[in-house]
Amino acid sequence: MHDVVIVGAGPVGLLLACESSLAGCSVLVVERDPEPRSPWKADPLGMRGLSAASVEIFHRRGMLRALLTASGIDEDPDAKPDADEPSPPRGVGHFAGMMLDPADVDVAALPFRLPGPAADGVMTTLEAVEAVLSERAAELGVEVRRGVAVSAIAQDDESAVARAGEHEYAARWVIGCDGGRSAVRGLAGFDFVGSEPQFTGYVVLADIADPEKLRPGFNPTPTGMYLRTPAAGYIGMLEFDGGAFDRSGRPTREHLQAVLRRVSGTDVTLNDVHLVSSFTDRAKQTTTYRQGRVLLAGDAAHIHSPLGAQGLNLGLGDAVNLGWKLAATVHGHAPDGLLDTYTRERHAIGAGVLDWTRAQAAVMKPDPHARAIQGVLRDLLGTRDGTTYVFERLSGSSNRHDLGGEHPLVGRNAPDFRLRDGTRLGDLMRDGRGVALDFGTDRPLHGAEMGRESRIRYAAGPACNDLGLGAVLVRPDGVVAWVGDRDPDRGAFEQAADRWFGGPEA
Repeated sequence: MHDVVIVGAGPVGLLLACESSLAGCSVLVVERDPEPRSPWKADPLGMRGLSAASVEIFHRRGMLRALLTASGIDEDPDAKPDADEPSPPRGVGHFAGMMLDPADVDVAALPFRLPGPAADGVMTTLEAVEAVLSERAAELGVEVRRGVAVSAIAQDDESAVARAGEHEYAARWVIGCDGGRSAVRGLAGFDFVGSEPQFTGYVVLADIADPEKLRPGFNPTPTGMYLRTPAAGYIGMLEFDGGAFDRSGRPTREHLQAVLRRVSGTDVTLNDVHLVSSFTDRAKQTTTYRQGRVLLAGDAAHIHSPLGAQGLNLGLGDAVNLGWKLAATVHGHAPDGLLDTYTRERHAIGAGVLDWTRAQAAVMKPDPHARAIQGVLRDLLGTRDGTTYVFERLSGSSNRHDLGGEHPLVGRNAPDFRLRDGTRLGDLMRDGRGVALDFGTDRPLHGAEMGRESRIRYAAGPACNDLGLGAVLVRPDGVVAWVGDRDPDRGAFEQAADRWFGGPEA
């Protein structure tokens, strides 16, 4: 019997497998699709934006160089000149199709931003992300079985079983990472609640007879919205029909051409349609991410429209949050209630993303009220404060888990502190342990940490920019668990270490 069986070999399932295996769990991944490759994962249809918070995950696990190479980015993350102050981001993105200028981001106003190899987001593809994570999973000894469609879930107090035909896959824990139409979610009886759709969206790869009739970029119109990208024949469109067409059948060329003509207000002509998929802004979330010994992560736990490119980033955040907590539970040194913090922390972040996409759908609706709001928003987003606010949301820097600490850094993703000897926080997190950073105080924390060497790595020394702090305790998922001042309280550090990592080892 494995420690963990993960259903779904997409980016979320593979990252969770890597995190769990890195922490010493035996992991099996089962995947319905027999082959990993798909045109929906490759450029252009598989293009995705990874936020800075997601890129940080790859940096901290030593996979950033591989990610950049797989994404076709000729850049050495270790070759960037070190700086004490952060630079403006390379890109921001959009809100409801309204593009923002990265030069308008007020870097000085960003909370705890430090320069580093993963300070910016990355444009990549699902194919590239899965290739990097698959290779890493293989290195860690994770077994992946393809062509396995789970048809039943059973569990008791000691284990859970995922059944596929005549085969049973037993484990101490089963995790559903099998997407928005998750079989695990339904079979395990999770409640899935939220809002119904306002639009049907389409992603189309086709031969366009007269592409010059379509303006490039995002184009809100009186009847919907369309997107024309630099990739030949790749277009997206939204029609506010209440989601009527989604899942009602494969769209024909005639249907797609009619929708495109309505939302673009042109007589554009589609010739051959090569690939098409539909989606909606349906926004739903499970009321809990755990039912007994079955948990959910990624789209299995929450679905929403792709507006704002948040789905993949949200799922990766779920995986890195859950992996170390699950492993600590498996190994028996998890503090009481540690696994329950997964739902408490990630459900709140997921709910925020659902509302973020709902807001964009409401603004894009083709009616006079939404158009009036668009005008107000364009004015606001044209300011430094407005652009900075959107960047904080899209980059993940505004995410904060409620850990109960008073310091504003507690609960946030840790900045990539760089010690004066050149060591970065990201370098110290390669093995998946927590990190205690002690910036050279007169009362070192090392003696307090000594009972937890297998769970916490200790590093001391002055930092190039310590943000005025004396010490920081960082969880394996990169979230700051505790902050000490220039003369940190060793007793408070011990309490934080006990809370998140358990007591000293025997």
